[in-house]
Amino acid sequence: MNDQQLLRYSRHILLDPIGIEGQERFLTARALVIGAGGLGSPAALYLAAAGVGTLALADGDTVDLTNLQRQILHTEASVGRPKAESGRDALQRLNPETRVEVIARRLEGADLEAEVAKADVVLDCCDNFATRHAVNRACVKLGKPLVSGAAVRFDGQISVFDTRQPGAPCYHCLFPEGEDVEEVRCATMGVFAPLTGIIGTLQAAEALKLLAGCGQTLGGRLLLLDALTMEWRTVRLQKDPGCPVCGSR
Repeated sequence: MNDQQLLRYSRHILLDPIGIEGQERFLTARALVIGAGGLGSPAALYLAAAGVGTLALADGDTVDLTNLQRQILHTEASVGRPKAESGRDALQRLNPETRVEVIARRLEGADLEAEVAKADVVLDCCDNFATRHAVNRACVKLGKPLVSGAAVRFDGQISVFDTRQPGAPCYHCLFPEGEDVEEVRCATMGVFAPLTGIIGTLQAAEALKLLAGCGQTLGGRLLLLDALTMEWRTVRLQKDPGCPVCGSR
């Protein structure tokens, strides 16, 4: 690190569990953020502020006026622009040293696997089960840690799925694909704006701990927040031995 970096990131370097070695890991790391909306906005902002070297920002949607209530990467001037491009501009204003790669499309199939393969950590900040399951399958297949968050109405949740760890569950263990799970989206149900900030910020925190190799992650735990009462609950997660995605690992 040069003198400017030592000064810029000094408050991380002062933390013994991170220190210079951890900050250097941030600077050389690559994070894949899938979704540049309510969750992806605060997650990406904190990853960039922390000095993560490369952020791949994937989102095939464009900015809409209804997004601005919570999607803090974007402004009124961004309406109609691809979210990934608008997000890149905001992140580079915050930290010009962070390289932001724009992926202005929905990642699928081999394209998704190629991006997951390049990442050191993957953040699922999307809003639909099909993408969540596709991302989970790719992360399990390629052995990449996945930080998954969700927020709708006043309810938020976050967990870490890291099948590199013995006995760790994957997303499919918690929400089996194909079961009758209600698809709830902000566009139809609404969402409390600060809730996305809380969960997205926690996703950044878990991603940074994974990159630095410090602390205890939310692996094997699902953290639930009721923002109306501001009550937190923790649910222990178990690996499903018969899971078709991670059961043989």
